[in-house]
Amino acid sequence: MNSATATSIETSNGSASVSRRSGHDVTQNEPNDRTNGNGTATTKTPKKPGQKYRHVAAVHKQMRPSCLSHDSDAAPSFIGFRNLMVIVLVVGNLRLMIENIQKYGVLICVRCHDYSRQDIYLGLLLYFLIPCHLLAAYLIELAAAQQARGSLKRVNDSPSGGPSEQERRRFHKTWVVVAWAHLFNITLALVLTTWVVYFKIHHPLIGTLTEMHAIAVWLKTASYAFTNRDLRHAYLHPVEGERELVPELYTQCPYPQNITFSNLVYFWWAPTLVYQPVYPRTDKIRWVFVAKRVGEIFGLSVFMWVASAQYAAPVLRNSLDKIASLDLMSILERLLKLSTISLVIWLAGFFALFQSFLNALAEVLRFGDRSFYDDWWNSESLGAYWRTWNKPVYTYFKRHLYMPMIGRGWSPQAASFVVFLVSAILHEILVGVPTHNIIGKITYPGSWLHGLTLAGVAFLGMFLQLPLIALTKPLENMKLGHTGKIVGNTIFWVSFTIFGQPFAALMYFYAWQAKYGSVSKQMTTVSS
Repeated sequence: MNSATATSIETSNGSASVSRRSGHDVTQNEPNDRTNGNGTATTKTPKKPGQKYRHVAAVHKQMRPSCLSHDSDAAPSFIGFRNLMVIVLVVGNLRLMIENIQKYGVLICVRCHDYSRQDIYLGLLLYFLIPCHLLAAYLIELAAAQQARGSLKRVNDSPSGGPSEQERRRFHKTWVVVAWAHLFNITLALVLTTWVVYFKIHHPLIGTLTEMHAIAVWLKTASYAFTNRDLRHAYLHPVEGERELVPELYTQCPYPQNITFSNLVYFWWAPTLVYQPVYPRTDKIRWVFVAKRVGEIFGLSVFMWVASAQYAAPVLRNSLDKIASLDLMSILERLLKLSTISLVIWLAGFFALFQSFLNALAEVLRFGDRSFYDDWWNSESLGAYWRTWNKPVYTYFKRHLYMPMIGRGWSPQAASFVVFLVSAILHEILVGVPTHNIIGKITYPGSWLHGLTLAGVAFLGMFLQLPLIALTKPLENMKLGHTGKIVGNTIFWVSFTIFGQPFAALMYFYAWQAKYGSVSKQMTTVSS
């Protein structure tokens, strides 16, 4: 049977097996036309037919939960759902982009801007003048180091081998003078910058970058002063065992050998706010890695600019009439829409700053410790989020404020209160000063908004995190397993996307637009 299908039935021990083959297949006794490499014909032996399948096989042999049930032994992989969510996110945003362009057209304009030459000139001037206060801190520490060398020499030359009462008074006097000099220096740096930004720089972006630079240098200068104060104390009290408390890493550059200009310049550029005489360093610079991070910074910066101009600006303008008429449903819809846009821009800014910029800077400086953030997106409470999303700031306040207060007998709750108070003030300076809305009134005739005072939104948004942290902290301590983690993470994301800092930043941007920007022009037209 060459053209038909052949079927053979073989019986063995009462069982039957069925084998099928096409007419073009060779039988077991037919020679195979194939040859091996030597030209010798070879035969192919077919596999032995298996036994007939029985319909009595046991399928349900044990008790098993559904894979999505909480009592399942192993959690299933959600990679497929993740891929689906990415596709839905991309498709949904493409639809919104098309709808936005059809409704408003292309709003991106390279030449359209609200900044002036004065903003640029003052911003550049402050950029170069702000580090001078760090240089002033270096000169203060250089004088203190010279004083410490002389004091230690006098102590070693004394018959008692220890500091006399007069020398101890000199130690204290030097400490007081150095502390006041540092306090005046860092306060002057922040006050001058804040005054210029608030009264002279109009554009909020330029003001924010300038204020961010000033706050970073302010924190670095304070860390430089605090750390060298403790190192100087250990240097002057070797008999009391103070030097044993200094980390072993610092022995590579002990005090006062660390008081050099090159050491200060490295700390100025290092992607950290905490001063150390020595940092872990890598062996070489990976320039390809740097180029990739720079490309990410450029791409994300363009994305944030496009998202702000094409999406945030129309939503802000269209929100004005809804808020003025107290249309609550429309206000809620606009609030959710603003929260979505602010979240997307915030996430892009987070990645550009903490992943791309800080890693590129660390690679150029061969800075080894690059733990700039942890997996804050998995936070089970607001407290876990604040500990993981911005580790340079978290480690700074833990080292220079929280732990010293705990060491002096303060309770953890009181120390946390002070930390959040200082952080709230810095947030207000960072956001409220560049937008000129620390305390301001909105002018909108014919609306309940007219005369409304906006004061300390960033401060309140940061300071009110304390009760929210207290509410979500029990979820960290409760042994609820997977359910508790889901509930805590959900509460975190809801509070973060709607009531968090992104919304406060948009409130300031909204107020700035209402007073100075394009929304202000629209309000003037409406009122006239």
